[in-house]
Amino acid sequence: MELIFLGTGAGVPSKERNVSALALSLLQEQNSIWLFDCGEGTQHQILHSSIKPRKVNKIFITHMHGDHIYGLPGFLSSRSFQGGTTPLTIYGPKELKQFVETNLQLSETHLTYPISIVEVADKMVLKLDRFTVYVELLDHGVPSFGYRIVEKDKPGELLVDKLKSLGIKPGPIYQQIKENETVTIPSKGIIYRKDVVGPPKQGKIITIIGDTRYSPRFVSLAKNADVLVHEATFRHDKETLAHQYFHSTTLQAARLALESNCKQLILTHISSRYQQEENDQLLQEATAIFPKTKLAYDFSKFTIH
Repeated sequence: MELIFLGTGAGVPSKERNVSALALSLLQEQNSIWLFDCGEGTQHQILHSSIKPRKVNKIFITHMHGDHIYGLPGFLSSRSFQGGTTPLTIYGPKELKQFVETNLQLSETHLTYPISIVEVADKMVLKLDRFTVYVELLDHGVPSFGYRIVEKDKPGELLVDKLKSLGIKPGPIYQQIKENETVTIPSKGIIYRKDVVGPPKQGKIITIIGDTRYSPRFVSLAKNADVLVHEATFRHDKETLAHQYFHSTTLQAARLALESNCKQLILTHISSRYQQEENDQLLQEATAIFPKTKLAYDFSKFTIH
């Protein structure tokens, strides 16, 4: 499981940062990639990564501001040209359906794959294969949503030594034992999975909080997350400005990570007012509150352990 940042800037693209787009690679888990936001130029950023557009089968839009959605029509069209035939589902605010359908209609774009558009709402719970996604309304002036992705617990490791001690040799039977509560083996009787499999491995939790003011009510959205991705548009000295424009500061993101008992915080959505030489200061402000903080750059990759 890996996070790949395709755009980490706020509002407008800069030479160092494109506007918002984040990929969650689930290639090992289910051979797919989920995309969170799709700002202008996202398909160009993808060209500089290992991501194959046809592997993207879900797109989550946090809100309808242009720096988060202007790249969506282009991506949808390019996915057709690049061999995409499998279904794609897009989740986001209610206005998203009109935006997508109008763009496709007026540009006479004919997709080679079916798309579904799901309107999200506060407190919605999405059951998606091996994952559950919890949706929460943020505080951004326009409807903006945070997403908490919870992976189902994984089966424990097969206790091979114990199976061998029971006289069960390695082979296809091992897979059967792992996948079924009981397996009957001639001359061995009934084998109960719970007796020969270790404790389940806890699934990962990833929380992605898009554009928002800070609020302690978002602790439940980020609680115990393995990774919290949080906007940090402004430096700490611009807290008043951040509140005025419905955004967060570096310290506010760090405070939420601390209050939520997260394992790691990744800052993104950095204002173009900050030049490259100021990145260290942005990071230092957050690490003073929450030491396990990283600052994302375009094409940064973070493996979720």
